[in-house]
Amino acid sequence: MREISNLEKLANFFSNMPGIGIKTAYKLAFHILKLNEKEVTDFTDAILNTHKNTKKCLICQNYTENKICSICSDEKRDKSVICVVESSKDVISFERTNAFFGRYHVLHGLISPFNGIGPKQLSIKELVLNIKNNSEIKEVILATSPTDEGETTAMFIAKVLKPFNVKISRLAYGISVGSEIQYADSMTILKAIENRNEI
Repeated sequence: MREISNLEKLANFFSNMPGIGIKTAYKLAFHILKLNEKEVTDFTDAILNTHKNTKKCLICQNYTENKICSICSDEKRDKSVICVVESSKDVISFERTNAFFGRYHVLHGLISPFNGIGPKQLSIKELVLNIKNNSEIKEVILATSPTDEGETTAMFIAKVLKPFNVKISRLAYGISVGSEIQYADSMTILKAIENRNEI
């Protein structure tokens, strides 16, 4: 049996990443070959350091290198509003709009029984704890994508938060049903925030 070359191994690693097909994987692998030794070292150091030093914020569960992320520790942010999103990529999408000045809570997934993901696999418990311990929170915006999983997750969280004295709203459908927030443009997200509905 033929031994797999280092180039093939590298391409296989790239192809296992989301959204990268085998052609793009080989393109990236060949690009690595063109880098000088310092560039390769810097690249591998960046991967290792990110993996080693990145953790979840104790408040919002967003990725950070500190115990508390820069958004949660920013005193200028509106502490009364929490925007609940599926992933850290969604936080980046919202921040690009420069239209939301509250705080976030990252679920790290959506309820999906088909994929074996239930509420316990998400950071819903941390969200409830945050609201329970913080009387400043007046509104929770459920900003999950308008997919079946996103809707199921939003309805579950709304039910869990019902006993608390907070307004619960859902993004308006400026975002197409079935699409993911991370792929929406800034204006679409802005309109969705502005036209959110209470649920």
